[in-house]
Amino acid sequence: MGASEGMTRREMMTAAAVTGLAAGLPAATGAQEQKPALKGRIKQSVSRWCFGGISLDDLCVAARGMGLVGIDLLGENEWDQVKKHGLACTMCSGIGSIPDGWNRVENHDRLVRESERIIPLVAKSGWRNVVTFSGNRKGLPDAEGLANCAKGLKRITALAESAGVTVCMELLNSKRSHKDYQCDHTLWGVELAKQVGSPRFKLLYDIFHMQIMEGDICDTLKENIQYIGHIHTGGVPGRNEIDAGQEINYPRVCRTIADLKFDGFVAHEFVPTRTPLQSLREAVAICDV
Repeated sequence: MGASEGMTRREMMTAAAVTGLAAGLPAATGAQEQKPALKGRIKQSVSRWCFGGISLDDLCVAARGMGLVGIDLLGENEWDQVKKHGLACTMCSGIGSIPDGWNRVENHDRLVRESERIIPLVAKSGWRNVVTFSGNRKGLPDAEGLANCAKGLKRITALAESAGVTVCMELLNSKRSHKDYQCDHTLWGVELAKQVGSPRFKLLYDIFHMQIMEGDICDTLKENIQYIGHIHTGGVPGRNEIDAGQEINYPRVCRTIADLKFDGFVAHEFVPTRTPLQSLREAVAICDV
């Protein structure tokens, strides 16, 4: 998750809308396509905000036609819309924000209230994941931020466990896109997961962000897959298409994910620079290993 440096997600959605309109996409693009026979070793979905120039209904039709299983990062007012298309909300929005998260004790009561409201709704809708964030450092040492996150998150794990909903903290890069964000390295997130000690708290491993911060994607996944509940794609640099024009070897990464028998979702979270749905179709093929 996360827009490129200097841009908010809202601004990126606006840019995506312009991209979609410039491409001359018809309202029902993909509606007549037959669902392809994917290998199915990876359960693929797509992040809504990256394709803001396409209506949610049209995106659902196109996604289903490509063999995707759901749409990522939707608010509760959008859940029924994807459900009617036979798709899942593979990651629900809902707990905190990128700059203001669990690393500040003064945020805990508010975040617990948000969790107590949204987690039962996620469970009632049949979804399994909701995203949350560490927050920015603002001068807070990493060890203190980690301890604070663990303290706060332990207050909601019993609820998450009883609801069967996994709270996923997203790993984001603090080098380019989200300056000062605290959960910016896999080992910090893994240590947090160990301290929280619940099967219903895991990490959202964003390949784009972690390539920027630390690289070593495949071995990091192998060593820590038990702490990872969800994965995002995106090309480096720029968070654009994941084809051969960028530096990550996605076929290799996806073979690693599939060989690990990862049971979570891999959601495409790249901002297309070409015809949006064609870029998405190509990404699905790249990851269908």
